[in-house]
Amino acid sequence: MDLQALVNKFKIIAGVYAFDILPDGSYSEIRIMAINALNDMMFNVYPDAPAFYPGVPLRRYFTEINLENFIYTSAVNNEPLYSYVNAFGMWIKGFYLPLDEEGNIVNEKGEPNTSPRTAYCLYLTTRSDHAETDFMNQHSDRVASAVMNISLKLHETTDFDQAMAAAVGEIQKVCGAKRCALYTVDVSNQQCNFYNAEGVQNDYPENFAAEMGRSPFEVARSWERALEDSDCLLLDDLSVIRERDPVWYGSLCKHGIDNIILYAVRNNGLLVGFIWAANYDTSRRMEIKETLELTTFLISAVIANHQFVSQLEFKSAVDGLTQLFNRNSMNERVGRLVSGETKLPEKMGVVLADLNGLKIVNDDEGHDAGDRLLMRASALLKLAFGDYEIYRAGGDEFFVFCPDISEEGLTQQVQQLCSLANSTPDVSFAVGTVYVTGDYDIRNAMKTADERMYKDKQEYYKLHPEKDRRKQNRG
Repeated sequence: MDLQALVNKFKIIAGVYAFDILPDGSYSEIRIMAINALNDMMFNVYPDAPAFYPGVPLRRYFTEINLENFIYTSAVNNEPLYSYVNAFGMWIKGFYLPLDEEGNIVNEKGEPNTSPRTAYCLYLTTRSDHAETDFMNQHSDRVASAVMNISLKLHETTDFDQAMAAAVGEIQKVCGAKRCALYTVDVSNQQCNFYNAEGVQNDYPENFAAEMGRSPFEVARSWERALEDSDCLLLDDLSVIRERDPVWYGSLCKHGIDNIILYAVRNNGLLVGFIWAANYDTSRRMEIKETLELTTFLISAVIANHQFVSQLEFKSAVDGLTQLFNRNSMNERVGRLVSGETKLPEKMGVVLADLNGLKIVNDDEGHDAGDRLLMRASALLKLAFGDYEIYRAGGDEFFVFCPDISEEGLTQQVQQLCSLANSTPDVSFAVGTVYVTGDYDIRNAMKTADERMYKDKQEYYKLHPEKDRRKQNRG
C-alpha cells in the first residue's frame, strides 16, 4: 500500500500510524508510517526531534496518551472517531480513520479485530488558538443528554458549593466511577477547594496533600505536570502515573485506586480546576471523553465567574494593606445588625484599638515605615482576636466585634493584645472596650468604646509627651 500517496491527498495535517496487535492481545508502540508536508513541519518544531523515516516511534517526538488511545481504539475496533481537545496550548480537532490491509479507509464500524496483525489508522487534524463552538455541538444523543444534565445541575441554584456538588454527582454517573470530585484552583491566591457529590470537602485535599508532603496548591501544580501539556488523562491503569509522578502513584495505590481520569478545567487558557474520577468504567472511555470535552467549558465558566465575583467582593470588603475587613465592610455589618437583617447576638464585646504614634512615624520616617507599622499592628490584632471580626475602621483605628463572648473572655483577649504590644517595641495601642448584652444598640456600644479609647490615649500621651505630634503641631 502506498501510504505516502494517501496522506499527500489531504490539504490538512495528515499521517498514518501503525502498531502491532501481539498474540497475547497487547499492543506494540505506535509507529508513524507516513506524514504529509504539513505534518512534517509540525514534527520539526521540536528541537531534539529525529529526522522522520517510515516506522519511527511516535514517542520519539512526544507522548500524548489520549492520542495513542484513540489510535489504538479506532484501528482495533474498525471505528472512525473524532476528538476536540485543548493540548499543547492549542485547540486540536482530530479525525481517526481505520485502514484495512490494502490502505483503504474503513467507512463503517465493524467487529473488533484483535487477531495478531499490523493495524493502521489515518489521523487527520487541524489546529487553532481558539475553540470552535459549532464543532463542539456534533456529539451523540447520549453525550448531549449527559452534558445537558450537568448544565442543569450547574444552574439550578445560585449557591456555588451546591452547584459544584450537583455537577460532580452527574459526572460521577457518566464516568461510572467509585470516586469523583471537582478540584477548583484559584491561581491568584493559590487556594484549592475539593467538591464531591456531598459538597465541599476540604479536609480531603489537606489530608492527601500532606501524605505526599505537598500543599493542596502544589498538588494542583503536580497534576498539571502529570498532564504534560495535554488537557486530560483517561487511564486504564496507573502505569503512566507511576512514570510521571511516583509520589502520587504511591498515594493512589494506598487508597485502592486502580484507574483514573484527570481532566484540566481551563478558562481562557488559565487553570481553574480539575475533574477527577477514580475506578471508573473503562468501557465508557470514549463517551466520557466526549462528555468532559463539553463539560469543562460549562464548569470553567461557572468557576471563573465565581472566582471573579469573589475577588471583587474580597476587594470591596478587605483592606488591601492589612488584609483586615475595611470600614465599608464594618458599616455593612453594623447596618445589618441595626436593621434586624442579621440577628443581634445575645452578648457582644466591642473593642476599639487605636495605634499610638503612627503620625510621628509617617512624618519622620515616611509612609512606607508607617505602612510597616500598621502591618505589624494588624498582625498582633490577628493573634489576639483571630476568631473574631477585626476591621480597619480608619487610618490608625481598628474595631473588633466579639459576638457571644463572655465578659471574662473579652477581658482576657484585650489583656493578650496589650501583652503582645508590650513585647513589641514599636507597637502600642490605646484601647477602649465595651461589653453589652440583651437589647443593646451596637452604635452606642461603638461610641462608648471610642470614648474609653480616647481616655486611654490621653493617659498614654501624658506618659509619652514626646510622641504626641498633634500637641507639637498645635504648639
